[in-house]
Amino acid sequence: MFDVAVFGSLFLTLFVIMDPPGITPIFLALTSGRPAKVQRRMAWQAVAVAFGVITVFGILGQQILAYLHVSVPALMIAGGLLLLLIALDLLTGKTDEPKQTKDVNVALVPLGMPLLAGPGAIVSVILAVQHADSASAQVSVWAAIIAMHVVLWLTMRYSLLIIRVIKDGGVVLVTRLAGMMLSAIAVQQIINGVTQVIRGS
Repeated sequence: MFDVAVFGSLFLTLFVIMDPPGITPIFLALTSGRPAKVQRRMAWQAVAVAFGVITVFGILGQQILAYLHVSVPALMIAGGLLLLLIALDLLTGKTDEPKQTKDVNVALVPLGMPLLAGPGAIVSVILAVQHADSASAQVSVWAAIIAMHVVLWLTMRYSLLIIRVIKDGGVVLVTRLAGMMLSAIAVQQIINGVTQVIRGS
């Protein structure tokens, strides 16, 4: 009742796309200045949101995109534009949000989506669920999805120890680095979306 090849293939695909090591500096930058308890909660919230989004699209992805008449390239471009806005805020130091909503907003957007549950991860899961034509394959697909989110949570949860070492000056440096990385990811995502639109036309 378990297909190791299917599990390994999807897990590695999601690992490359979601990039737990790469998400660490972005998570540290977006959660800096919060109490440790709040940071841990935000790590859990971000993973929960990502898992919820991935699950919904894994079950109903094709129907949702077809009903809304949204193409995958359009989803990629929209996600890229959102990430680019966040990246510009990180690069310019404008990361503050209204006090009553900032903790929830950062955990949901951009951490939960579109950083973790981005277009690439969503499309990979939709295709994996579609191609899983047996019970063992379906079990393996969902086991890979769950395992990936556990890895993401562990990575963010224990990356908080880094803040204690690098202090405030290091956090500023990490914030700028995260902004640069995120802007590159965003631009690449937009380019990929535009390229697919051109090829499809």
